Amino acid sequence: MATINEILIVGAALLFVALLLSALSQRIGVPVLVVFLAVGLFATEIPGAPRFPVSIETAALIGNLALAVILLDGGLRTRSATFRMVAAPALVLATAGVVLTAAIVGALAVALLGFDWRYGLLIGSIVGSTDAAAVFALLRSGGQRLNERVEATLEVESGINDPMAVFMTLMSIELIRMPQIDAATVAGMFAAQLGIGLAAGFVFGRLLAALVARVRLGESLLALLIQSGGLLIFGATGAAGGSGFLAIYLAGIIVGNRRGQVTEDVLRASDGLAWLAQAGMFLILGLVTDVKEIVPLAPVALTVAAGMIFVARPLAVAACLLPFRYAVREILFIGWMGLRGAVPIVLALFPLLAGIAGAALLFHVAFFCVLASLLLQGASLRAAARLAGVAVPEVSPVLASAALLTAGPARELVQLRVMRGARIADRPREEIDWPLGVGVVEVQRGGQTVTADALRADDVVALAAPADAVAELEAMFAPAGDLGEFMLGADTTLADLRDYYGCPVPAGASERLTLAEYLRERLHGRPAVGDSVRLGGVILTVRAASGGAVKRVGLRVGAAPASAARPSGA
Repeated sequence: MATINEILIVGAALLFVALLLSALSQRIGVPVLVVFLAVGLFATEIPGAPRFPVSIETAALIGNLALAVILLDGGLRTRSATFRMVAAPALVLATAGVVLTAAIVGALAVALLGFDWRYGLLIGSIVGSTDAAAVFALLRSGGQRLNERVEATLEVESGINDPMAVFMTLMSIELIRMPQIDAATVAGMFAAQLGIGLAAGFVFGRLLAALVARVRLGESLLALLIQSGGLLIFGATGAAGGSGFLAIYLAGIIVGNRRGQVTEDVLRASDGLAWLAQAGMFLILGLVTDVKEIVPLAPVALTVAAGMIFVARPLAVAACLLPFRYAVREILFIGWMGLRGAVPIVLALFPLLAGIAGAALLFHVAFFCVLASLLLQGASLRAAARLAGVAVPEVSPVLASAALLTAGPARELVQLRVMRGARIADRPREEIDWPLGVGVVEVQRGGQTVTADALRADDVVALAAPADAVAELEAMFAPAGDLGEFMLGADTTLADLRDYYGCPVPAGASERLTLAEYLRERLHGRPAVGDSVRLGGVILTVRAASGGAVKRVGLRVGAAPASAARPSGA
Protein backbone atom coordinates (compact mmCIF):
# COMPACT_ATOMS: atom_id res chain seq x y z
CA MET A 1 0.00 0.00 0.00
CA ALA A 2 1.51 3.30 -1.06
CA THR A 3 1.75 6.00 1.55
CA ILE A 4 0.05 9.37 1.10
CA ASN A 5 3.39 11.06 0.42
CA GLU A 6 4.33 8.47 -2.20
CA ILE A 7 1.00 8.93 -3.96
CA LEU A 8 1.39 12.71 -3.93
CA ILE A 9 4.94 12.50 -5.28
CA VAL A 10 4.07 10.08 -8.07
CA GLY A 11 0.82 11.88 -8.95
CA ALA A 12 2.52 15.26 -9.21
CA ALA A 13 5.39 13.74 -11.19
CA LEU A 14 2.97 12.15 -13.67
CA LEU A 15 1.14 15.44 -14.20
CA PHE A 16 4.44 17.33 -14.53
CA VAL A 17 5.82 14.87 -17.09
CA ALA A 18 2.55 14.86 -19.05
CA LEU A 19 2.52 18.65 -19.27
CA LEU A 20 6.15 18.74 -20.42
CA LEU A 21 5.47 16.10 -23.08
CA SER A 22 2.34 17.95 -24.22
CA ALA A 23 4.52 20.86 -25.38
CA LEU A 24 6.44 18.42 -27.60
CA SER A 25 3.27 16.67 -28.76
CA GLN A 26 1.84 19.87 -30.24
CA ARG A 27 4.95 20.25 -32.42
CA ILE A 28 4.56 16.78 -33.92
CA GLY A 29 0.78 16.95 -34.24
CA VAL A 30 -0.24 14.52 -31.47
CA PRO A 31 -3.29 15.70 -29.47
CA VAL A 32 -2.46 16.72 -25.90
CA LEU A 33 -5.10 14.40 -24.45
CA VAL A 34 -3.31 11.37 -25.92
CA VAL A 35 -0.22 12.34 -23.92
CA PHE A 36 -2.16 12.47 -20.63
CA LEU A 37 -3.79 9.13 -21.39
CA ALA A 38 -0.49 7.50 -22.40
CA VAL A 39 1.37 8.74 -19.31
CA GLY A 40 -1.31 7.32 -17.03
CA LEU A 41 -1.41 4.08 -19.01
CA PHE A 42 2.32 3.37 -18.97
CA ALA A 43 2.85 4.59 -15.40
CA THR A 44 1.35 1.29 -14.27
CA GLU A 45 4.15 -0.54 -16.07
CA ILE A 46 7.03 1.20 -14.24
CA PRO A 47 8.74 -1.45 -12.05
CA GLY A 48 8.52 -0.67 -8.35
CA ALA A 49 6.29 2.40 -8.78
CA PRO A 50 3.55 2.86 -6.15
CA ARG A 51 0.13 1.70 -7.30
CA PHE A 52 -2.66 4.21 -6.96
CA PRO A 53 -5.70 2.88 -5.09
CA VAL A 54 -8.08 3.84 -7.92
CA SER A 55 -11.23 1.75 -7.98
CA ILE A 56 -13.77 1.68 -10.80
CA GLU A 57 -16.15 3.71 -8.61
CA THR A 58 -13.47 6.35 -7.94
CA ALA A 59 -12.57 6.58 -11.64
CA ALA A 60 -16.24 7.00 -12.54
CA LEU A 61 -16.66 9.75 -9.92
CA ILE A 62 -13.55 11.63 -11.09
CA GLY A 63 -14.56 11.24 -14.73
CA ASN A 64 -18.06 12.63 -14.16
CA LEU A 65 -16.80 15.58 -12.10
CA ALA A 66 -14.15 16.42 -14.68
CA LEU A 67 -16.64 16.26 -17.55
CA ALA A 68 -18.97 18.58 -15.63
CA VAL A 69 -16.20 21.17 -15.19
CA ILE A 70 -15.24 20.93 -18.88
CA LEU A 71 -18.83 21.24 -20.10
CA LEU A 72 -19.45 24.28 -17.90
CA ASP A 73 -16.34 25.98 -19.27
CA GLY A 74 -17.46 25.20 -22.82
CA GLY A 75 -20.91 26.63 -22.11
CA LEU A 76 -19.42 29.84 -20.69
CA ARG A 77 -17.64 30.42 -24.00
CA THR A 78 -20.60 29.66 -26.28
CA ARG A 79 -22.37 32.82 -27.40
CA SER A 80 -26.15 32.55 -27.55
CA ALA A 81 -26.20 33.86 -31.14
CA THR A 82 -23.77 31.12 -32.19
CA PHE A 83 -25.82 28.51 -30.33
CA ARG A 84 -29.03 29.62 -32.08
CA MET A 85 -27.30 29.56 -35.46
CA VAL A 86 -26.65 25.79 -35.28
CA ALA A 87 -29.15 24.67 -32.63
CA ALA A 88 -31.37 22.66 -35.00
CA PRO A 89 -28.68 20.67 -36.86
CA ALA A 90 -26.66 20.17 -33.67
CA LEU A 91 -29.75 18.86 -31.86
CA VAL A 92 -30.44 16.38 -34.66
CA LEU A 93 -26.82 15.22 -34.55
CA ALA A 94 -27.00 14.93 -30.74
CA THR A 95 -30.09 12.71 -30.87
CA ALA A 96 -30.70 10.96 -34.18
CA GLY A 97 -26.99 11.07 -34.97
CA VAL A 98 -26.08 9.23 -31.77
CA VAL A 99 -28.81 6.63 -32.39
CA LEU A 100 -27.68 6.04 -35.98
CA THR A 101 -24.01 5.79 -34.98
CA ALA A 102 -24.81 3.36 -32.17
CA ALA A 103 -26.97 1.24 -34.47
CA ILE A 104 -24.35 1.05 -37.23
CA VAL A 105 -21.48 0.28 -34.82
CA GLY A 106 -23.66 -2.30 -33.09
CA ALA A 107 -24.56 -3.96 -36.40
CA LEU A 108 -20.88 -4.11 -37.37
CA ALA A 109 -19.99 -5.64 -33.98
CA VAL A 110 -22.69 -8.29 -34.45
CA ALA A 111 -21.76 -9.08 -38.07
CA LEU A 112 -17.98 -9.02 -37.79
CA LEU A 113 -17.33 -10.10 -34.21
CA GLY A 114 -20.31 -12.28 -33.40
CA PHE A 115 -21.61 -10.10 -30.56
CA ASP A 116 -25.12 -10.67 -29.23
CA TRP A 117 -27.31 -7.84 -30.59
CA ARG A 118 -27.81 -6.39 -27.11
CA TYR A 119 -24.05 -6.24 -26.53
CA GLY A 120 -23.62 -4.79 -30.00
CA LEU A 121 -26.10 -2.03 -29.15
CA LEU A 122 -24.32 -1.46 -25.83
CA ILE A 123 -20.87 -0.96 -27.38
CA GLY A 124 -22.44 1.23 -30.07
CA SER A 125 -24.12 3.34 -27.39
CA ILE A 126 -20.90 3.67 -25.38
CA VAL A 127 -18.94 5.07 -28.36
CA GLY A 128 -21.89 6.76 -30.06
CA SER A 129 -21.37 10.34 -28.87
CA THR A 130 -18.61 12.80 -29.59
CA ASP A 131 -16.74 14.05 -26.54
CA ALA A 132 -16.89 17.66 -25.38
CA ALA A 133 -13.56 17.44 -23.57
CA ALA A 134 -11.77 16.23 -26.69
CA VAL A 135 -13.54 18.63 -29.06
CA PHE A 136 -13.06 21.73 -26.89
CA ALA A 137 -9.42 20.87 -26.17
CA LEU A 138 -8.54 20.15 -29.79
CA LEU A 139 -10.23 23.26 -31.21
CA ARG A 140 -8.53 25.52 -28.65
CA SER A 141 -5.05 23.99 -28.80
CA GLY A 142 -4.95 22.74 -32.38
CA GLY A 143 -3.69 26.04 -33.77
CA GLN A 144 -6.35 26.05 -36.49
CA ARG A 145 -9.38 28.32 -36.67
CA LEU A 146 -12.44 26.92 -38.41
CA ASN A 147 -15.40 28.31 -40.28
CA GLU A 148 -17.77 29.52 -37.52
CA ARG A 149 -20.69 27.37 -38.70
CA VAL A 150 -18.60 24.18 -38.69
CA GLU A 151 -16.84 24.92 -35.39
CA ALA A 152 -20.13 25.83 -33.68
CA THR A 153 -21.82 22.66 -34.97
CA LEU A 154 -19.02 20.47 -33.58
CA GLU A 155 -18.94 22.26 -30.20
CA VAL A 156 -22.70 22.43 -29.62
CA GLU A 157 -23.20 18.83 -30.76
CA SER A 158 -20.52 17.57 -28.37
CA GLY A 159 -21.97 19.67 -25.55
CA ILE A 160 -25.52 18.30 -25.81
CA ASN A 161 -25.17 14.74 -27.10
CA ASP A 162 -24.13 13.11 -23.83
CA PRO A 163 -27.73 12.66 -22.54
CA MET A 164 -28.63 10.46 -25.50
CA ALA A 165 -25.45 8.40 -25.11
CA VAL A 166 -26.06 7.98 -21.36
CA PHE A 167 -29.70 7.04 -21.96
CA MET A 168 -28.85 4.47 -24.63
CA THR A 169 -26.06 2.98 -22.51
CA LEU A 170 -28.32 2.58 -19.48
CA MET A 171 -31.13 1.23 -21.67
CA SER A 172 -28.79 -1.35 -23.24
CA ILE A 173 -27.59 -2.46 -19.79
CA GLU A 174 -31.19 -2.90 -18.67
CA LEU A 175 -31.96 -4.90 -21.83
CA ILE A 176 -29.12 -7.28 -20.93
CA ARG A 177 -30.15 -7.52 -17.27
CA MET A 178 -33.92 -7.59 -17.92
CA PRO A 179 -34.66 -8.67 -21.53
CA GLN A 180 -38.42 -8.18 -21.03
CA ILE A 181 -38.22 -4.45 -20.20
CA ASP A 182 -41.20 -2.63 -21.72
CA ALA A 183 -41.24 0.34 -24.09
CA ALA A 184 -42.98 2.59 -21.55
CA THR A 185 -40.06 2.26 -19.13
CA VAL A 186 -37.59 3.07 -21.89
CA ALA A 187 -39.60 6.15 -22.96
CA GLY A 188 -39.79 7.31 -19.36
CA MET A 189 -36.01 7.07 -18.95
CA PHE A 190 -35.46 9.15 -22.08
CA ALA A 191 -38.04 11.78 -21.15
CA ALA A 192 -36.52 12.16 -17.68
CA GLN A 193 -32.96 12.52 -18.98
CA LEU A 194 -33.89 15.13 -21.56
CA GLY A 195 -36.78 16.98 -19.90
CA ILE A 196 -35.33 17.30 -16.41
CA GLY A 197 -31.91 18.18 -17.82
CA LEU A 198 -33.32 21.00 -19.95
CA ALA A 199 -35.55 22.38 -17.21
CA ALA A 200 -32.86 22.26 -14.52
CA GLY A 201 -30.26 23.84 -16.77
CA PHE A 202 -32.58 26.69 -17.74
CA VAL A 203 -34.00 27.45 -14.28
CA PHE A 204 -30.84 27.02 -12.22
CA GLY A 205 -28.71 28.63 -14.92
CA ARG A 206 -30.79 31.80 -14.69
CA LEU A 207 -30.56 31.74 -10.90
CA LEU A 208 -26.78 31.30 -11.01
CA ALA A 209 -26.48 34.10 -13.60
CA ALA A 210 -28.51 36.46 -11.41
CA LEU A 211 -26.35 35.61 -8.39
CA VAL A 212 -23.09 36.11 -10.31
CA ALA A 213 -24.30 39.53 -11.51
CA ARG A 214 -24.80 40.70 -7.91
CA VAL A 215 -21.79 39.42 -5.99
CA ARG A 216 -18.46 41.23 -5.86
CA LEU A 217 -15.52 38.84 -5.84
CA GLY A 218 -12.08 38.67 -7.40
CA GLU A 219 -11.82 36.89 -10.75
CA SER A 220 -10.39 33.64 -9.34
CA LEU A 221 -12.98 33.41 -6.57
CA LEU A 222 -15.77 34.24 -9.02
CA ALA A 223 -14.60 31.44 -11.31
CA LEU A 224 -14.71 29.04 -8.34
CA LEU A 225 -18.19 30.30 -7.42
CA ILE A 226 -19.44 29.61 -10.93
CA GLN A 227 -17.80 26.17 -11.02
CA SER A 228 -19.17 25.15 -7.62
CA GLY A 229 -22.63 26.40 -8.62
CA GLY A 230 -22.39 24.43 -11.82
CA LEU A 231 -21.40 21.25 -9.99
CA LEU A 232 -24.36 21.77 -7.66
CA ILE A 233 -26.65 21.97 -10.71
CA PHE A 234 -24.97 18.87 -12.18
CA GLY A 235 -25.39 16.79 -9.03
CA ALA A 236 -28.96 17.94 -8.27
CA THR A 237 -30.10 17.23 -11.83
CA GLY A 238 -28.58 13.76 -11.78
CA ALA A 239 -30.19 13.03 -8.41
CA ALA A 240 -33.57 14.04 -9.88
CA GLY A 241 -33.13 11.57 -12.74
CA GLY A 242 -32.14 14.07 -15.42
CA SER A 243 -29.03 14.62 -17.47
CA GLY A 244 -26.53 16.60 -15.42
CA PHE A 245 -24.33 16.94 -18.52
CA LEU A 246 -27.05 18.75 -20.45
CA ALA A 247 -28.04 20.89 -17.46
CA ILE A 248 -24.54 22.16 -16.68
CA TYR A 249 -23.76 22.97 -20.33
CA LEU A 250 -27.01 24.91 -20.72
CA ALA A 251 -26.39 26.72 -17.41
CA GLY A 252 -22.92 27.68 -18.63
CA ILE A 253 -24.37 29.23 -21.79
CA ILE A 254 -26.87 31.26 -19.76
CA VAL A 255 -24.24 32.52 -17.29
CA GLY A 256 -21.69 33.26 -20.00
CA ASN A 257 -24.12 35.31 -22.08
CA ARG A 258 -25.23 37.42 -19.13
CA ARG A 259 -21.67 38.41 -18.56
CA GLY A 260 -21.70 41.22 -16.02
CA GLN A 261 -18.64 40.20 -14.02
CA VAL A 262 -17.78 37.17 -16.14
CA THR A 263 -14.80 38.92 -17.71
CA GLU A 264 -11.96 37.52 -19.80
CA ASP A 265 -9.95 37.01 -16.59
CA VAL A 266 -12.75 34.87 -15.14
CA LEU A 267 -12.84 32.82 -18.34
CA ARG A 268 -9.07 32.33 -18.16
CA ALA A 269 -9.38 31.06 -14.58
CA SER A 270 -12.19 28.73 -15.68
CA ASP A 271 -10.04 27.52 -18.57
CA GLY A 272 -7.27 26.61 -16.12
CA LEU A 273 -9.73 24.57 -14.04
CA ALA A 274 -10.99 22.84 -17.18
CA TRP A 275 -7.46 21.88 -18.26
CA LEU A 276 -6.69 20.57 -14.78
CA ALA A 277 -9.88 18.49 -14.95
CA GLN A 278 -8.95 17.11 -18.37
CA ALA A 279 -5.41 16.28 -17.35
CA GLY A 280 -6.49 14.55 -14.15
CA MET A 281 -9.29 12.66 -15.86
CA PHE A 282 -7.17 11.23 -18.65
CA LEU A 283 -4.37 10.35 -16.24
CA ILE A 284 -6.81 8.46 -14.00
CA LEU A 285 -8.42 6.67 -16.94
CA GLY A 286 -4.97 5.60 -18.07
CA LEU A 287 -4.15 4.33 -14.57
CA VAL A 288 -7.25 2.10 -14.36
CA THR A 289 -6.51 0.49 -17.74
CA ASP A 290 -4.29 -2.59 -17.79
CA VAL A 291 -1.90 -2.67 -20.77
CA LYS A 292 -1.52 -6.45 -20.53
CA GLU A 293 -5.27 -6.93 -20.96
CA ILE A 294 -5.84 -4.51 -23.85
CA VAL A 295 -3.00 -5.61 -26.16
CA PRO A 296 -4.44 -9.07 -27.01
CA LEU A 297 -7.78 -7.45 -27.84
CA ALA A 298 -6.28 -4.96 -30.29
CA PRO A 299 -7.46 -6.68 -33.54
CA VAL A 300 -11.08 -6.94 -32.34
CA ALA A 301 -11.16 -3.46 -30.86
CA LEU A 302 -9.53 -1.80 -33.87
CA THR A 303 -12.12 -3.42 -36.15
CA VAL A 304 -14.90 -1.74 -34.16
CA ALA A 305 -12.94 1.54 -34.09
CA ALA A 306 -12.48 1.46 -37.88
CA GLY A 307 -16.18 0.86 -38.38
CA MET A 308 -17.01 3.78 -36.09
CA ILE A 309 -14.57 6.22 -37.76
CA PHE A 310 -14.91 5.31 -41.43
CA VAL A 311 -18.50 4.06 -41.67
CA ALA A 312 -20.83 4.86 -38.77
CA ARG A 313 -19.95 8.50 -38.03
CA PRO A 314 -19.80 9.70 -41.68
CA LEU A 315 -23.10 7.99 -42.58
CA ALA A 316 -24.87 9.34 -39.50
CA VAL A 317 -23.60 12.90 -40.09
CA ALA A 318 -24.61 12.82 -43.76
CA ALA A 319 -28.10 11.61 -42.90
CA CYS A 320 -28.54 14.31 -40.24
CA LEU A 321 -27.01 17.33 -41.99
CA LEU A 322 -28.10 16.91 -45.62
CA PRO A 323 -31.65 18.14 -44.81
CA PHE A 324 -30.07 21.32 -43.39
CA ARG A 325 -28.25 21.87 -46.70
CA TYR A 326 -24.71 21.98 -45.38
CA ALA A 327 -22.09 21.89 -48.09
CA VAL A 328 -20.81 18.41 -48.91
CA ARG A 329 -17.26 19.35 -47.90
CA GLU A 330 -18.56 20.56 -44.50
CA ILE A 331 -20.47 17.32 -43.99
CA LEU A 332 -17.35 15.33 -44.81
CA PHE A 333 -15.28 17.37 -42.35
CA ILE A 334 -17.83 17.15 -39.51
CA GLY A 335 -18.17 13.43 -40.21
CA TRP A 336 -14.42 12.96 -39.97
CA MET A 337 -14.00 15.09 -36.82
CA GLY A 338 -16.32 12.99 -34.64
CA LEU A 339 -13.79 12.93 -31.80
CA ARG A 340 -14.18 10.41 -29.00
CA GLY A 341 -12.58 11.06 -25.62
CA ALA A 342 -13.29 10.51 -21.97
CA VAL A 343 -17.08 10.14 -22.31
CA PRO A 344 -16.95 6.69 -23.99
CA ILE A 345 -14.43 5.47 -21.41
CA VAL A 346 -16.54 6.79 -18.53
CA LEU A 347 -19.64 5.19 -20.08
CA ALA A 348 -17.69 1.94 -20.47
CA LEU A 349 -17.32 1.92 -16.68
CA PHE A 350 -21.11 1.63 -16.31
CA PRO A 351 -21.27 -2.07 -17.36
CA LEU A 352 -18.39 -2.79 -14.94
CA LEU A 353 -20.29 -1.08 -12.13
CA ALA A 354 -23.44 -3.00 -13.09
CA GLY A 355 -21.59 -6.34 -13.06
CA ILE A 356 -22.48 -7.18 -16.68
CA ALA A 357 -20.78 -10.31 -18.04
CA GLY A 358 -18.08 -9.38 -20.55
CA ALA A 359 -17.93 -5.79 -19.28
CA ALA A 360 -14.10 -5.82 -19.34
CA LEU A 361 -14.14 -6.56 -23.09
CA LEU A 362 -16.49 -3.62 -23.69
CA PHE A 363 -14.24 -1.31 -21.67
CA HIS A 364 -11.15 -2.27 -23.66
CA VAL A 365 -12.96 -1.90 -27.00
CA ALA A 366 -14.09 1.59 -25.95
CA PHE A 367 -10.53 2.43 -24.92
CA PHE A 368 -9.19 1.49 -28.37
CA CYS A 369 -11.97 3.48 -30.08
CA VAL A 370 -10.96 6.57 -28.11
CA LEU A 371 -7.25 6.07 -28.79
CA ALA A 372 -7.80 5.53 -32.52
CA SER A 373 -10.11 8.54 -32.74
CA LEU A 374 -7.66 10.89 -31.02
CA LEU A 375 -4.68 9.67 -33.05
CA LEU A 376 -6.36 9.54 -36.47
CA GLN A 377 -8.98 12.26 -36.32
CA GLY A 378 -7.41 14.56 -33.75
CA ALA A 379 -3.97 14.61 -35.32
CA SER A 380 -5.39 15.36 -38.77
CA LEU A 381 -7.37 18.49 -37.81
CA ARG A 382 -5.24 20.99 -39.73
CA ALA A 383 -4.89 18.88 -42.87
CA ALA A 384 -8.57 17.94 -42.91
CA ALA A 385 -9.64 21.57 -42.42
CA ARG A 386 -7.52 22.70 -45.36
CA LEU A 387 -8.72 19.89 -47.63
CA ALA A 388 -12.36 20.60 -46.78
CA GLY A 389 -11.94 24.35 -47.20
CA VAL A 390 -13.30 25.15 -43.71
CA ALA A 391 -10.09 26.68 -42.33
CA VAL A 392 -10.07 30.38 -41.49
CA PRO A 393 -6.74 32.24 -41.90
CA GLU A 394 -4.72 31.64 -38.75
CA VAL A 395 -3.06 35.05 -38.50
CA SER A 396 -5.36 37.32 -36.53
CA PRO A 397 -4.86 41.06 -35.98
CA VAL A 398 -6.42 40.77 -32.50
CA LEU A 399 -3.69 41.10 -29.88
CA ALA A 400 -5.82 41.18 -26.72
CA SER A 401 -9.38 41.69 -25.58
CA ALA A 402 -11.18 42.13 -22.29
CA ALA A 403 -14.85 42.41 -21.38
CA LEU A 404 -15.99 45.80 -20.08
CA LEU A 405 -18.35 45.97 -17.10
CA THR A 406 -21.63 47.35 -18.43
CA ALA A 407 -25.29 47.06 -17.58
CA GLY A 408 -26.26 47.11 -21.26
CA PRO A 409 -25.17 44.97 -24.24
CA ALA A 410 -21.75 43.32 -23.85
CA ARG A 411 -18.79 45.52 -24.81
CA GLU A 412 -15.10 44.76 -25.07
CA LEU A 413 -11.83 46.64 -25.06
CA VAL A 414 -9.94 45.11 -27.97
CA GLN A 415 -6.40 45.77 -29.18
CA LEU A 416 -5.61 45.13 -32.86
CA ARG A 417 -2.59 45.47 -35.11
CA VAL A 418 -3.00 47.01 -38.56
CA MET A 419 -1.65 44.22 -40.75
CA ARG A 420 0.14 44.83 -44.04
CA GLY A 421 -2.37 44.86 -46.88
CA ALA A 422 -5.33 45.77 -44.66
CA ARG A 423 -7.82 48.06 -46.39
CA ILE A 424 -7.76 50.56 -43.53
CA ALA A 425 -3.97 51.00 -43.84
CA ASP A 426 -2.97 54.49 -44.99
CA ARG A 427 -6.56 55.67 -45.03
CA PRO A 428 -7.56 58.85 -43.16
CA ARG A 429 -9.31 57.93 -39.93
CA GLU A 430 -12.35 60.03 -40.78
CA GLU A 431 -12.87 57.93 -43.94
CA ILE A 432 -12.87 54.61 -42.08
CA ASP A 433 -16.38 53.19 -41.79
CA TRP A 434 -16.22 51.89 -38.20
CA PRO A 435 -18.98 49.53 -37.04
CA LEU A 436 -21.71 51.19 -35.00
CA GLY A 437 -20.70 51.82 -31.39
CA VAL A 438 -16.92 51.53 -31.93
CA GLY A 439 -14.67 54.19 -30.39
CA VAL A 440 -10.91 54.62 -30.81
CA VAL A 441 -9.15 54.72 -27.43
CA GLU A 442 -5.54 55.16 -28.57
CA VAL A 443 -3.12 54.48 -31.41
CA GLN A 444 0.43 53.24 -30.76
CA ARG A 445 3.20 53.49 -33.33
CA GLY A 446 6.68 52.20 -32.55
CA GLY A 447 5.73 51.75 -28.92
CA GLN A 448 4.63 55.39 -28.55
CA THR A 449 1.09 56.73 -28.27
CA VAL A 450 0.44 59.00 -31.24
CA THR A 451 -2.31 61.23 -32.63
CA ALA A 452 -2.51 59.87 -36.16
CA ASP A 453 -4.54 61.26 -39.05
CA ALA A 454 -4.13 57.92 -40.85
CA LEU A 455 -3.44 54.40 -39.68
CA ARG A 456 -0.30 52.70 -40.95
CA ALA A 457 0.73 49.06 -41.16
CA ASP A 458 1.94 47.74 -37.77
CA ASP A 459 0.08 50.44 -35.81
CA VAL A 460 -1.54 49.02 -32.66
CA VAL A 461 -5.04 50.41 -32.11
CA ALA A 462 -7.10 50.06 -28.93
CA LEU A 463 -10.86 50.20 -29.50
CA ALA A 464 -13.93 50.07 -27.27
CA ALA A 465 -16.53 48.09 -29.22
CA PRO A 466 -19.72 46.04 -28.90
CA ALA A 467 -18.85 42.37 -28.44
CA ASP A 468 -20.66 41.43 -31.65
CA ALA A 469 -18.53 43.91 -33.66
CA VAL A 470 -15.17 42.26 -32.86
CA ALA A 471 -15.38 39.83 -35.80
CA GLU A 472 -15.99 42.74 -38.21
CA LEU A 473 -13.07 44.70 -36.75
CA GLU A 474 -10.85 41.64 -37.16
CA ALA A 475 -11.73 41.53 -40.86
CA MET A 476 -11.00 45.26 -41.26
CA PHE A 477 -7.51 44.98 -39.72
CA ALA A 478 -6.57 41.73 -41.51
CA PRO A 479 -4.89 41.57 -44.95
CA ALA A 480 -7.41 42.36 -47.67
CA GLY A 481 -6.27 39.57 -49.98
CA ASP A 482 -7.83 39.82 -53.44
CA LEU A 483 -7.30 43.36 -54.72
CA GLY A 484 -10.13 42.88 -57.22
CA GLU A 485 -12.68 42.63 -54.43
CA PHE A 486 -14.72 45.56 -53.15
CA MET A 487 -15.92 45.67 -49.54
CA LEU A 488 -19.59 46.46 -48.89
CA GLY A 489 -21.53 47.04 -45.72
CA ALA A 490 -24.11 44.44 -44.75
CA ASP A 491 -26.83 47.10 -44.95
CA THR A 492 -26.26 47.62 -48.70
CA THR A 493 -29.52 46.82 -50.49
CA LEU A 494 -30.17 44.85 -53.66
CA ALA A 495 -31.34 48.11 -55.21
CA ASP A 496 -27.90 49.62 -54.49
CA LEU A 497 -26.23 46.68 -56.24
CA ARG A 498 -28.51 47.14 -59.23
CA ASP A 499 -27.87 50.87 -59.46
CA TYR A 500 -24.08 50.80 -58.95
CA TYR A 501 -23.01 47.41 -60.33
CA GLY A 502 -25.83 46.47 -62.69
CA CYS A 503 -26.75 43.33 -60.71
CA PRO A 504 -30.32 42.16 -61.36
CA VAL A 505 -32.68 41.94 -58.40
CA PRO A 506 -33.53 38.21 -58.08
CA ALA A 507 -37.06 37.24 -59.07
CA GLY A 508 -39.40 37.37 -56.09
CA ALA A 509 -36.97 39.36 -53.93
CA SER A 510 -37.60 42.89 -52.70
CA GLU A 511 -35.15 45.52 -53.90
CA ARG A 512 -35.08 46.81 -50.31
CA LEU A 513 -33.60 43.54 -49.08
CA THR A 514 -30.16 44.11 -47.52
CA LEU A 515 -27.16 41.94 -48.37
CA ALA A 516 -27.21 40.60 -44.80
CA GLU A 517 -30.82 39.48 -45.23
CA TYR A 518 -30.28 38.17 -48.76
CA LEU A 519 -27.18 36.13 -47.86
CA ARG A 520 -28.77 34.80 -44.70
CA GLU A 521 -31.69 33.55 -46.80
CA ARG A 522 -29.50 32.06 -49.52
CA LEU A 523 -27.18 30.43 -46.98
CA HIS A 524 -30.04 28.83 -45.08
CA GLY A 525 -29.79 31.01 -41.98
CA ARG A 526 -26.19 30.04 -41.13
CA PRO A 527 -23.80 32.35 -43.03
CA ALA A 528 -20.13 32.07 -42.12
CA VAL A 529 -16.93 33.79 -43.22
CA GLY A 530 -15.90 32.57 -46.67
CA ASP A 531 -19.35 31.57 -47.95
CA SER A 532 -20.00 32.80 -51.51
CA VAL A 533 -23.12 33.36 -53.61
CA ARG A 534 -23.33 34.35 -57.29
CA LEU A 535 -25.65 37.21 -58.21
CA GLY A 536 -25.69 38.01 -61.90
CA GLY A 537 -22.12 38.71 -62.99
CA VAL A 538 -20.66 39.17 -59.48
CA ILE A 539 -19.69 36.97 -56.56
CA LEU A 540 -20.77 38.04 -53.08
CA THR A 541 -18.54 36.64 -50.31
CA VAL A 542 -19.12 36.85 -46.57
CA ARG A 543 -16.03 38.56 -45.15
CA ALA A 544 -17.20 39.16 -41.57
CA ALA A 545 -19.96 37.38 -39.67
CA SER A 546 -20.80 36.58 -36.07
CA GLY A 547 -23.49 34.28 -34.71
CA GLY A 548 -25.05 33.90 -38.16
CA ALA A 549 -25.28 37.68 -38.74
CA VAL A 550 -23.41 39.03 -41.78
CA LYS A 551 -21.31 42.12 -40.97
CA ARG A 552 -19.34 42.80 -44.17
CA VAL A 553 -19.51 41.50 -47.74
CA GLY A 554 -16.91 41.29 -50.47
CA LEU A 555 -17.96 41.84 -54.10
CA ARG A 556 -15.87 40.48 -56.96
CA VAL A 557 -16.62 40.55 -60.67
CA GLY A 558 -16.14 37.30 -62.57
CA ALA A 559 -16.00 33.59 -61.79
CA ALA A 560 -15.80 32.32 -58.23
CA PRO A 561 -12.45 30.82 -57.22
CA ALA A 562 -12.24 27.07 -56.83
CA SER A 563 -11.88 27.41 -53.06
CA ALA A 564 -14.95 29.59 -52.61
CA ALA A 565 -17.36 28.34 -50.00
CA ARG A 566 -20.71 27.68 -51.61
CA PRO A 567 -23.23 25.71 -49.57
CA SER A 568 -25.31 23.32 -51.61
CA GLY A 569 -28.41 24.94 -52.96
CA ALA A 570 -26.86 28.42 -52.86
